[in-house]
Amino acid sequence: MGQLHIYQNNYLIVFVFLCLGILLPLIALFLGRLLRPYKPTDMKYTTYESGIEPFQDSRVQFNVRYYLFGLMFVIFDVETVFLYPWAVAYDELGLFALIEMLFFVVILMLGLIYAWKKKVLKWN
Repeated sequence: MGQLHIYQNNYLIVFVFLCLGILLPLIALFLGRLLRPYKPTDMKYTTYESGIEPFQDSRVQFNVRYYLFGLMFVIFDVETVFLYPWAVAYDELGLFALIEMLFFVVILMLGLIYAWKKKVLKWN
């Protein structure tokens, strides 16, 4: 019976955090709406508050390479974060972990070489 109580207690903790995760942002948005100043004018509804009317479309198309470059950075940056816990626990993990990490680094290098060959890392 004690095992069932612990099991139900785990669900209760998840439910409490779920409620907090939903309620806290809603309360913060509601309080922000109550406390902020609200003085609408016609000038505030224009595209720019500088007073100059826009003379062309404000949307600018960017080259997709910028997004690919940023995505490649995020991928390799996040993947290299996995090296830190391995380095901290290296003495306890042994030879198997060393082989696994070498395999991981080889996969990262193959991805980098592939991206380099496809010229994803070329800026212009």
